[in-house]
Amino acid sequence: SYTVLIINLLFYCCAVLSLDCYVCSSSATNEECNQSTQECQLPLDTCMTVIDTGNLKAIVKQCSSRATCRGAASTASVDSAGNGNAVSCCNTHNLCNFSRVDDAQTHNAAADGVHFTAADAQLNHNLL
Repeated sequence: SYTVLIINLLFYCCAVLSLDCYVCSSSATNEECNQSTQECQLPLDTCMTVIDTGNLKAIVKQCSSRATCRGAASTASVDSAGNGNAVSCCNTHNLCNFSRVDDAQTHNAAADGVHFTAADAQLNHNLL
């Protein structure tokens, strides 16, 4: 029947849409941060990376909603001294947040689901 077909399609769709992300809290290096992974549960559909470029230079990676991550990325900034934070968002494939923010290539968010802040260029010289 059509009901069974629709239920099967919905189950398959949702299973395919799950996303695995690297997760860590306040790690000192990207390598340390990439030791743990998590399967994001809806509505968390995006991998978010936050890098604090202040005195601590901490990296945080987590599952997030796309809206939350984009909001955080839109307000992130790094000053001329290299202090502040940068946020990246990705949802293109499992473990898409492998790289630090400055290691990844900049993409158009609408085109492929990845967004990096303008602070990335400054981070390239100030991180780790």
